[in-house]
Amino acid sequence: MLRDADRVLIVPGYGMAVANAQHTISTLSTLLKDKGATVKYGVHPVAGRMPGQLNVLLAEAGVPYDDVFEMDEVNAEIEKYDVVLVIGANDTVNSGAVEDPDSVIAGMPVVEVWKAKHVVIMKRSMATGYAGADNPVFYKANTSMLLGDAKVKADELVAAVAPHCRVVCTI
Repeated sequence: MLRDADRVLIVPGYGMAVANAQHTISTLSTLLKDKGATVKYGVHPVAGRMPGQLNVLLAEAGVPYDDVFEMDEVNAEIEKYDVVLVIGANDTVNSGAVEDPDSVIAGMPVVEVWKAKHVVIMKRSMATGYAGADNPVFYKANTSMLLGDAKVKADELVAAVAPHCRVVCTI
C-alpha cells in the first residue's frame, strides 16, 4: 500500500519521539519521494509533550521545513492522501473529538486522518492515549494497525520500500 501511494501524509506523535524513530521516518520519506510520491508531514500544535517538540525532532532528522505543515493545512486536503502514516500519535488523531459529543476530548481540534483513503497507525498497543479516550480510528475500515516499537516498525517499512528505489539510504 505504501509503496504504491502517490500522496503520503506522515503524522508524528510522542511515540515517535520516545522510540527515537525520526531519522528512520525521514529516510522513509526520502525513499517514497524517490519513487515519485508527494510526502508531507502534518503536525498537531500540541503533539508530543510540549508545543513544537515534533517540529524540532523532524528538523533534527533533516526533514525539509517545506515538507512540514500545520494541522489546519493538512486537514483541508486530507481526503486527497492515499496513505496517512501515523507514528505514535493517539489523542491528536482521535475521531471521537469530532464524532462523539460525549467523548472526554469532544471539540478538541485533531488531525482528521480517518478521512484519507488509507490510514496506517504505528503504535505500541491499542491502549488509550494521555486523555484516556478510546480511539475509534483504530477500528475504521480504512485503518491498519502496525503494532510495536515505532523505530522497529519504521525500519521494517524502510526495508520493504528501499528495494524499489534508486537512492541508497542508510539508517
